[in-house]
Amino acid sequence: MTPSLFHRLRVLSFLGLALLLSNPAKADVRIDITRGVVEPIPLAIPAFFGKTPAEVEAGEKMAEVVAKDLTRSGLFSTLDPKSFVAQTPSLMVQPRFADWRVLNAQALVVGKVEAQSDGRLKVEFRLWDVFAEQQMTGLAYFSVPSNWRRVAHIVADAIYKRITGEDGYFDTRIVYIAETGPSTNRMKRLAIMDQDGENNRVLSDGRAIVLTPRFSPTMQKITYMAYYNNRPRVYLFNIDTGAQTVLGDFDHMTFAPRFAPDGNSVIFSLSEGGASNIYTMDLKTHRIRKLTRSTAINSAPCFAPDGERITFESDRGGSQQIYVMNKDGSNVHRVSFGNGNYGTPVWSPRGDLIAFTKMHGGKFYIGVMRPDGSGERQLVEAWHAEGPTWAPNGRVLMYFKEKPSRDGSRPKLYSIDLTGYNEREIPTPTDASDPAWSPLLP
Repeated sequence: MTPSLFHRLRVLSFLGLALLLSNPAKADVRIDITRGVVEPIPLAIPAFFGKTPAEVEAGEKMAEVVAKDLTRSGLFSTLDPKSFVAQTPSLMVQPRFADWRVLNAQALVVGKVEAQSDGRLKVEFRLWDVFAEQQMTGLAYFSVPSNWRRVAHIVADAIYKRITGEDGYFDTRIVYIAETGPSTNRMKRLAIMDQDGENNRVLSDGRAIVLTPRFSPTMQKITYMAYYNNRPRVYLFNIDTGAQTVLGDFDHMTFAPRFAPDGNSVIFSLSEGGASNIYTMDLKTHRIRKLTRSTAINSAPCFAPDGERITFESDRGGSQQIYVMNKDGSNVHRVSFGNGNYGTPVWSPRGDLIAFTKMHGGKFYIGVMRPDGSGERQLVEAWHAEGPTWAPNGRVLMYFKEKPSRDGSRPKLYSIDLTGYNEREIPTPTDASDPAWSPLLP
């Protein structure tokens, strides 16, 4: 999907956007996702209505994508279309709510696809509260036909936000490392896909080992580390043009590059005679600034979303732990104090949590803690699990996990929400590691 298509998408509100229910005796369909484990809300999502064969086909595919997005969140269950009593109604006619109540559907999504004279598709949907018999939201979108999958993700985001009160995360992409070949000679290439595993595309040719890709805040660029001729370098990759440039040519090994929240600089670690310290580089001037001055290993830096603080891993206290410091390198203090070694800290887009990898007792854990180190919780326990990355709404994590096997371990991508009860594998054509979640697409 080219970026030019993104700007052809237009949104219109219509017919009582986000109506508040007028009858206080009837409860609104709503999930409080901050409470932890919840019972999934049953949704009915019939195929979106269309008149022509092309419209019907597009409507069926879009309804399927919307249903899969919402089901994967763990907050919704979608009813089997074979159980539907009513046919897909026209958007302009109020549904027969009794036909859906008998199926115990608490909410109903009704959509319509219509080809326009200029070649675009008009996609409309309404979200209905079945028991209150009220419309909760309704939107229309115009886009080129090839963009149908992205429109479906945007519809799912709108439904998610209306019911949960939180921003959705379905209209996003994942950059990751695609791995192939035997365990003794793995080929690691840069790859990108939609958050549901679709539209998978390999970005590098495999002549160099690629590691730790990260999105810029604007989605236009990816920073990553690559080994060319056994020399590690930090690179920038422009998704729009495919152009690759070297961020800097350093005398020592560089690790774990990541963009600052404003996208104007990159933070990374640089080895120096058995130690490593954290630096930033201004992308316009290439001016380098050293933030830590230590004889220890300081690595995996990540900015807070407001850019004022940085979390990183360090063994300066004798074991690998998580630290936080100000953006200028001052006020360095340790925040992890549990048993085991801690690494790969990543600040939540909401600013309320830091995700991390923990190694203890021969096992790996993916967990979260508050920025001051309190409230530590483990969400994932595995033989090997690493590389947490946040969805843009700060409610879901993605990471890679491996299991031992006779021919070597095979990494796969997984996601889990903050309750820790909704782990799901993300399909990829090859083995996969080091995922990074994009912001919401513009």
